[in-house]
Amino acid sequence: MPDRISNRLLSRTGQLSVEMTTWPSVTGSDGEAAFSVRLFDLLGALPAFRNHPENLVGFDTHGEPARQNVLALVRGKGRRCLVLAGHFDTVSVANYGTLIDLACDPEALTEALIAELSAKPRNPVEDKALTDLLSGNFLAGRGLLDMKSGLAAGIAALERFAERDERPGNLLFVATPDEENRSRGMRALRDHLPDIARQFDLDIIGGINLDASGDDGDGEQGRAVYLGSVGKFSPFAFVAGRPTHAGYAYDGVSAHLISAEIIRAMEANSALCDEAHGEISPAPVCLEAKDVRHGYEVTTPAHVWLSFNWLTHRRAPTDILEEFRALVSNAMDTALQAQAENARIFFERQGSDRTIDLRGQVLTYADLRRHAAKTADSRALARIEALEASLSASDEPLSATRAVVSEMLTATGLEGPLVVIGFSTLHYPRVHVDDAGNAGRDFARRLETATRTIETRHGTSIRFKQYFQGISDMSFFGHRPQAEQAGTLADNTPVPAFVDRPPQTALAYPVVNIGPWGRDYHQKWERVHMPYAFEVMPDLIYECALAVFND
Repeated sequence: MPDRISNRLLSRTGQLSVEMTTWPSVTGSDGEAAFSVRLFDLLGALPAFRNHPENLVGFDTHGEPARQNVLALVRGKGRRCLVLAGHFDTVSVANYGTLIDLACDPEALTEALIAELSAKPRNPVEDKALTDLLSGNFLAGRGLLDMKSGLAAGIAALERFAERDERPGNLLFVATPDEENRSRGMRALRDHLPDIARQFDLDIIGGINLDASGDDGDGEQGRAVYLGSVGKFSPFAFVAGRPTHAGYAYDGVSAHLISAEIIRAMEANSALCDEAHGEISPAPVCLEAKDVRHGYEVTTPAHVWLSFNWLTHRRAPTDILEEFRALVSNAMDTALQAQAENARIFFERQGSDRTIDLRGQVLTYADLRRHAAKTADSRALARIEALEASLSASDEPLSATRAVVSEMLTATGLEGPLVVIGFSTLHYPRVHVDDAGNAGRDFARRLETATRTIETRHGTSIRFKQYFQGISDMSFFGHRPQAEQAGTLADNTPVPAFVDRPPQTALAYPVVNIGPWGRDYHQKWERVHMPYAFEVMPDLIYECALAVFND
């Protein structure tokens, strides 16, 4: 390993980053479960927790063997408490191919990637990866960027805070599992935090999420404090056509025709992008489109399934459902009008005056469920309940939701053309410090003061951005959704396991994201920018903590 890399690894954050990366923790694996035990031992060896073991706690979140949240509290003056939080699960290592055994060994992997890239024809992405790795400023490793270097920076800041003779507040570090799946770790923390605050007599005044961001340039965009996080919806459209033999196209209507119009209306439609705080959310895209049948038939499909990704900066669940319903209704009308017009022309060419009259309907999943409750027999409803229960542990939300909607539609006996709409996966709420009113704005001002100090100290720039664009635990960190919106989501999400049910006692406080930056996270070339992650970021987190507590 070149000296320019090894020297950076001598920093406390660098050491912790590499050590934790060597602990494999792919979401859903035994390694994820074991990580919390290893982290508990690492933190327990620190002076702050050797002397006060009662301030280091863990609790089970889910899974078998159990995954745990790990909480480490450094006590100081008064009750005010700032929470630093990050996840320790990672995506799969499968895409490392022949280098899979080195995926969690950053120094060895970096050397191996340099050798592999140097010996092959390269595309532009690989050229950039090689240049970065040769520079000595980047280090590779699964989860090093997303997000064990963020955890390491939080621990380093916690240690430094613990070394102060006088601590102006309380600093709570939390490491959670499962961010890459359903954020079950962070959601469990949210549910338990009121009891934790009472147990330790804390007043939670803010939080810093430690998740990573990407930057394909010189880092100017990656060095950032994010004041909010984008919201994620996954609206689905389960399209029922009227099947017909392929030789008699106008005796029915293909679900594909209706689906095509829905996709055309949704896909990358810039009119559906939100604008808030001067930033625009990404456009919606279709994540899955398939007909729901098995085997070959010379018949138009009865059902087609669509699921979309729709990111927002301001829309609420009721807004999304209403807007999606109107869009789907218009798309279906367009499709049916086209079918009727093509039929008229075809029959006219045959010398016939025959016409077709096609009318469709759009139902929310809540509408469909109510209809089933009135019309379906008890055995069909029992099968649906059993299916919902069997899918509660599924890590394939789209296929699970599709199965439940299909069974529910069959139970009602309703026929197409119609479209059932709802939400197919867990909703990630949009969040912003402004949601906390004056407390949020004061929190942001204090962090900006600390950030300007760090810019001067390190001779760098750090931007303030409004919305973190990656889906993250930040959506459930300090956020308490409105009951009405939670009800809309629950009623229209077919699989109960993908419904978040926050307690009304959940705490609400402002949260920002301050994390490392790098490139190609989740990919083979995932790499973190070491000067910022290992040197600037832990200093920034520490100064932000002091600024929050500054009287």
